[in-house]
Amino acid sequence: MQIRVVSDLNARFEVRRFRAHISNRPPKRRYSLSFDDIPSTQPTAEGHAGHEISPLLSRHGFRHAFFHRQGGLSLEPYSSLNFSYAVGDDSKAVADNFSRAAAVIGVPADKLYFLEQVHERKGVKLNGSEDHRATMFIQGDALLAEANSRDFACCVRVADCVPILLANRDNGAVAAIHSGWRGTAMNIAGALCAQLSDYGPGPLIACIGPHISATAFEISEEVAAELRPLAPAAKVIHEIPGARPHADLRIIIRTQLEAAGLDPADIDDLDGCTVGDPERYFSFRRDGKRSGRHLAAIAPRQSKDPSSAS
Repeated sequence: MQIRVVSDLNARFEVRRFRAHISNRPPKRRYSLSFDDIPSTQPTAEGHAGHEISPLLSRHGFRHAFFHRQGGLSLEPYSSLNFSYAVGDDSKAVADNFSRAAAVIGVPADKLYFLEQVHERKGVKLNGSEDHRATMFIQGDALLAEANSRDFACCVRVADCVPILLANRDNGAVAAIHSGWRGTAMNIAGALCAQLSDYGPGPLIACIGPHISATAFEISEEVAAELRPLAPAAKVIHEIPGARPHADLRIIIRTQLEAAGLDPADIDDLDGCTVGDPERYFSFRRDGKRSGRHLAAIAPRQSKDPSSAS
């Protein structure tokens, strides 16, 4: 797996480089976004950002949340808790939504880190000192961090793909993973389990967040052939007479996490189909390019030791 260490880069150079990169992209990009569109400090917002939590992650002291679409300031068709600057939403509303999410996690609004997700097996290591406006233009599908004295969170944004929050319950290291069908086929979840071992030994725990369910995830025969071998002992492809096959990403990812060493009891599932519940969730499959994006976030926790409350 390709892992990039942002803290090894010169921050001012990276900010400058990514600003030029995003401004000069070819027209094939689906949206127009420049570095200057992103507020350097996000406003404080009153209000409650709707979210769900994992009982397992909470029990082990990890601040986290899987946000749904209620409780933000975005207007239709992005109402109301949209976390994407790139879909056509008002940037001030999106910034305010991030501020509300930061209040839930308990970190500064400019310490919610996320990447430009590209459906590949690329990850980025953080230490919390980076400029969040630069990291959001780095391509990758996972963020990971060890516990340190800084207050920040690793995040992914989704609208049907699978958000996975991963943590080492002893040393407090965490990862946030974006796993669409391509990332699932590349076993990005298993790769991140291995990468977290760089921060030291300890049992891992995980939560699989709401995503497109098997009842809604219609795929081609070619994709079915690619996904079917990933969990041969389970029924991950549903054959439907007269229709295209459907895939169950949840079962595949559970199988991958267990193969990486997680006990089944150390994997939480949050029910919810993004396609089937428009009141609660955004869905690209259902609504197309003007769909908003959810946020899943997790903050590193200090290592367990006699002086730690966790």
